[in-house]
Amino acid sequence: MVTSAQCLKKFGEATIDNPNLVLWDVPTELEIGMIPKRIYCHKLMVDPLTKAFKALIETGSVKELKTWDGCFNIRKKRGLSSMSLHSWGLAIDVNAFENGLNQTPKLSKGFVKCFTENGFDWGGTWTRKDGMHFQLAKV
Repeated sequence: MVTSAQCLKKFGEATIDNPNLVLWDVPTELEIGMIPKRIYCHKLMVDPLTKAFKALIETGSVKELKTWDGCFNIRKKRGLSSMSLHSWGLAIDVNAFENGLNQTPKLSKGFVKCFTENGFDWGGTWTRKDGMHFQLAKV
């Protein structure tokens, strides 16, 4: 699992002008429901996000996507002192309203698989469950 310490070492301090950040134009075939047309994220996220969203569409799991709750946001992890991977644009949150921190996640195995098979770790399996959260598995 990627840590904030690894991100700090590899990408430097989390800043708005980090050269690794891109404004990704979401492919039109992926413009579904709550997904914005453009996402500010780390350049390493573009390919895995494209593949994960395509998998959601192909499997029909996209019907579970109710809210897009962000990607790039410089902040500490909730209740902790370390920085969130959102600070480098390496994580996304979806359906936050029903997948809160330390709650039992409500995303289906099929939905989660669309991300985990395309390069993401899922917070719903962690000891401190974060079912809304997907982050890159490797940087």
